[in-house]
Amino acid sequence: MTRVEPVPETARAAHSPLKAQRVRSAWLFLAPMLLVLAAAAGWPLARTVYFSFTDASLADLDARQWVGFANYFSVFSMPSGRVLYDGLLVDPVWWRAVWNTVRFAVVSVTCETILGTIVALVLNAKFPGRGIVRAAILIPWAIPTIVSAKMWQWILNDQFGIINVVLLNLGLISAKIAWTANADTAMAAILIVDIWKTTPFMALLILAALQMLPREIIEVARLDGANPWQIFWRVTLPLIRPAVMVAVIFRALDALRIFDLIYVLTPNNAHTKSMSVFARENLFEFDKFAYGSAASTLLFLILALLTIAYIRIGRVSLDGGR
Repeated sequence: MTRVEPVPETARAAHSPLKAQRVRSAWLFLAPMLLVLAAAAGWPLARTVYFSFTDASLADLDARQWVGFANYFSVFSMPSGRVLYDGLLVDPVWWRAVWNTVRFAVVSVTCETILGTIVALVLNAKFPGRGIVRAAILIPWAIPTIVSAKMWQWILNDQFGIINVVLLNLGLISAKIAWTANADTAMAAILIVDIWKTTPFMALLILAALQMLPREIIEVARLDGANPWQIFWRVTLPLIRPAVMVAVIFRALDALRIFDLIYVLTPNNAHTKSMSVFARENLFEFDKFAYGSAASTLLFLILALLTIAYIRIGRVSLDGGR
């Protein structure tokens, strides 16, 4: 029986300079990207956080005064003894925007993941014209969001939109519906447009994961008598789960900061107002720059906390390891 000798300490020490050199080289190559990221994102973010603790106005940012946490939460005592609470943390409009954003993100990402998986499975199969179909399915995602939003604004128009015309001719509705103005249908309209546009993105990422699967595993499962559903549920899905989880993270981050689609389709609608729309209104339209900066800061914190929670709960590895 062959005896495995332990690695001498000198051999281990010989590897440490090489490892240190590789680490230094990695940081050297990353340094330009980190500098650009700090200048393009880090500095504006730091300024936004700073402005959230002041009374800054867009008309004169230099005249700002430090107010601490007053934009987030403050208490006022009236001469009558009544206590009033003010600030972003007790603002019902803000929390309505948070609820709208989270609800939109959960529903849209869930639907897009399910539909994207179905589309990816279809595109992964062999059939005539598969290449053309793969290219065509990406068209909604390739269209800029503003362009697709304006296009759907015409489609959903309550007077001459094609959706109302089709539904009226089919007898499914008795009167034209203002899809983007009605409180009962505005969020549904936003979700339909977003799912139509972004499902190809999820399908593309999941298809890439399917393409990496070894065919031998699928063939072995078929030889064992597994039906297509069992192959998908017990073989395919567990193998592509890491890729799906990472795709969901990217899509959820995009959904939680939704702005342009809502701003174009349903402006000034409290039932669809997102956190980004709320922050933009206070920053530029209402001339409450400090209050809008506080909203932007909380938006960043909510995004960071939800992402960290998702990574921890889902046990997602972003470094390629297990």
